[in-house]
Amino acid sequence: MWSQVRSRVRLGRNAVTVAAVVVVGLIVVGRITGVLVDWLWFSSIGYIDVFWTVLSAQALLFVTVFTASAGAIWVSGFLAHRYARSLGISQAGADFSSGSREVVSELADRVASRIPWRAGIACGAALLGLAIAAGEISSWGTALRFLHQVPFGERDPIFGKDISFYLFSLPAYVALKNWLLQVLFCCTVVAGVVYAVRGDIALEQSPRGLSPAAAAHGSALLGLFFVLKAWSYGLDRFLLLYGDNGVVVGAGYTDVHVELPVLWLLVGLATAASISSWANMRWRSYRIPAASLLLVFGSSFAFALIYPALFQRFYVKPNELQLEAPYIEHNIALTREAYGLERIAVKPFPAEQGLNLASLQANRATIDNVRLWDVQPLMDTYAQLQEIRTYYKFLSVDIDRYRLDAGYRQVMLSARELAPAMLPANAHTWVNLHLLFTHGNGVVMSPVTEKSTEGLPSLFLQDIPPVANGGPTIHEPRLYFGRGGQDYVIVKGGIPEFDYPKGTDNVYTTYSGRDGVAIGSVARRSLFAWEFDDPNILLTGYITDESRILLHRNIQDRVRTIAPFLRLDHDPYIVASDGRLFWMQDAYTTSRWFPYAQPSIGGGANYIRNAVKVVIDAYNGTVDFYVSDPADPILRTYQRIFPGLFKTLNAMPQDLQQHIRYPEDLFLIQAQLYRAYHMDAPEVFYNREDLWAFPRGLAGIDGGNAPSMPMTPYYMIMRLPGAPRAEFVLMLPMVPSQRENMIAWLAARCDPPEYGKLIVYTFPKDKLVFGPFQIEARIQQNTEISQQISLWNQMGSRVIRGHLLVVPIENSILYVSPLYLRAASGQLPELKRVIAAYGDRVVMEGTLGEALAALFKETAPVASPPRGTADVRAREALAHYDRAIERLKAGDWSGFGSELDALRPLLEALGVGRPEDQK
Repeated sequence: MWSQVRSRVRLGRNAVTVAAVVVVGLIVVGRITGVLVDWLWFSSIGYIDVFWTVLSAQALLFVTVFTASAGAIWVSGFLAHRYARSLGISQAGADFSSGSREVVSELADRVASRIPWRAGIACGAALLGLAIAAGEISSWGTALRFLHQVPFGERDPIFGKDISFYLFSLPAYVALKNWLLQVLFCCTVVAGVVYAVRGDIALEQSPRGLSPAAAAHGSALLGLFFVLKAWSYGLDRFLLLYGDNGVVVGAGYTDVHVELPVLWLLVGLATAASISSWANMRWRSYRIPAASLLLVFGSSFAFALIYPALFQRFYVKPNELQLEAPYIEHNIALTREAYGLERIAVKPFPAEQGLNLASLQANRATIDNVRLWDVQPLMDTYAQLQEIRTYYKFLSVDIDRYRLDAGYRQVMLSARELAPAMLPANAHTWVNLHLLFTHGNGVVMSPVTEKSTEGLPSLFLQDIPPVANGGPTIHEPRLYFGRGGQDYVIVKGGIPEFDYPKGTDNVYTTYSGRDGVAIGSVARRSLFAWEFDDPNILLTGYITDESRILLHRNIQDRVRTIAPFLRLDHDPYIVASDGRLFWMQDAYTTSRWFPYAQPSIGGGANYIRNAVKVVIDAYNGTVDFYVSDPADPILRTYQRIFPGLFKTLNAMPQDLQQHIRYPEDLFLIQAQLYRAYHMDAPEVFYNREDLWAFPRGLAGIDGGNAPSMPMTPYYMIMRLPGAPRAEFVLMLPMVPSQRENMIAWLAARCDPPEYGKLIVYTFPKDKLVFGPFQIEARIQQNTEISQQISLWNQMGSRVIRGHLLVVPIENSILYVSPLYLRAASGQLPELKRVIAAYGDRVVMEGTLGEALAALFKETAPVASPPRGTADVRAREALAHYDRAIERLKAGDWSGFGSELDALRPLLEALGVGRPEDQK
């Protein structure tokens, strides 16, 4: 009976062993196949050097950490085994009664004789080393940045170290310290297990205690712990520069005058504790380790926690402004440096009320590009008019500018991407999803201001294949790479790919681009079948010797796979250039280790630069990284690590350079911080005397009755005050905190050669300038507008209020907001009205031209009562003015300008002109 039980136990052990081997084998095979697939893919796109750099760094770090960790743990366990055998409790007769000694000795000998100590310790050390090394692989970037760091060129105000120390060295030291603490903990655990099994540790039986060997070993490990603790306290000195006491981000008065000396004291105490612990290897007394622990941690609690809190409360708090002022100044200066806020130029904006029809004519480029189409209504309209088939999808609407036959125009465009999930349920076959339906087709483009008589957008690009009606010509409209959740596809297979529908038939094509990994051989088909857990790749007969598999077709996944160390902007945008389609992706270098800087980015990061512009060919899948901020030290470090990855911005094709734009994510982060950090005086910053906020706005169903939301930045073409021509800018108004009147507006220039320059235009503080929410209130209080909105809502339609735009023109502010109608059961919003406001007037008309004509009709120059010849001239002037208004309503800017040109000399002859002309 017992033999059967033992055989079953052995069979069970064998089964567990086999299962463990199988599981480990599958994990290893999966890891190897993943590396092979990555190697093939990186080779196919021309970035094999990046692959080898990352893989070799990970492998070297893993091997180094594993070897050091497992070796240290094994040494600790081996020493415990060796000395416990000769100096165990069973041989420490002075500490035990003879009876207890005999029992423990017999038990220890029996247990020890049955345990393969050396093999067990080696296996335990290896497993713990693997676990530690696996956790440290993610630190490969920290290690490479430490080894290839470049100087920043500025020093911190407390320790005088170059900021590169904080960006590159300090993170590596902290990671190294944490790893050593893990290893030391594992060494202690393994040694403790060995001593406990051998009977050298007696905790549950009398007499309790440690054997001399266990006491000596523990003292040695405790000494090492105190050495690491001393180093940790030394690193904590620099970590003071990342604190936040509610007033100062970074080291404050208490940190510098109390915490810093205390940390030096703790360094000394920990060092003394380590020496005494090592000395205790000879004395083997429990009193010395206990006293050392009590001294270090008791001092830490009293001097590093309690004393600074009391000092802060009773000494610093009553004199906070005076004592913290220098450190507030450090926080302001280094936060502005970390986010590039020191580059913002400040200019006055007089906010005059001198806008008239002549001013509008002089700023036609701005008026022609006032955006009347909001993103969501336009996307709904595109979907209804241009998705063509259910398996096409517009995933986003992008805003850009193009030099077209109609001039420099701001447009909105969207890529028509393939959405295989939208295929009919019975068409979700493997062939359809991976061989037949492989790509999207074309883009839709419309100007931001124009609309048809039905209230629909005028289309510069439409249909499949794309038809240009004033937009750029596109010769290669296919999108194999886009924003959607793209699965792999196989091209150049045994069947042609679906291209686009044409009447009752379909047009087919074969991919001829550069991308793809060859998949014709049985070995590679087996590799990819295993990697994607898809046996169809191996079994299908549609794969030929010329077939290739396209991977990482989502553009952001593609960029992250190549450069995982870059943070990506949320909004890549499509560009039509030279007859082809490209995606442009802004990428950032970030860090959470910039001293004294306010954290404001996800993950606690407190430093950001838009250092890279990434261009992805929508057909070929090629990815190019262009340096947009060559001064960024983090990027220069990456250029050392990956010397072949980045190109200069001048290497980007000129036509694509015309489409780079200031990224919205970065601008929003900078604007959020600038609300407080435009105050550079510590006293003003401390009191928050001039804190700014984002304006509130109303947009949505039922005329904006939805809850108010903060305004977001928006792109527009405009001529900045004093600038010679109109340009593409990203802007956002600002209001005082807890107030609604506008106090400033922030603009980022997007067009070369002024790209990247930030300007804030500040209003006079003694003048009231209506803010967006105040204009929204006036719109809702306008009886004609509110009655019309209520009437539409009662007639089976739904009113959608568009976002209110602040449009600076010369030294004045114009407000424009679109209004859409949508049937209660429909999904096709139509642009029906335009609301415009200037000064104390608000109007609503059918077009922007009509709204501006109505808005400025009463502000036209009025001549004195004419007599004789002057009477004829006045009538002629009035006739030209009326015709100018008609041309403006019709959107005929050329005719409008001609009438104004004819009007000017008549007014001058009547003695009416601009005030500066009459001086």
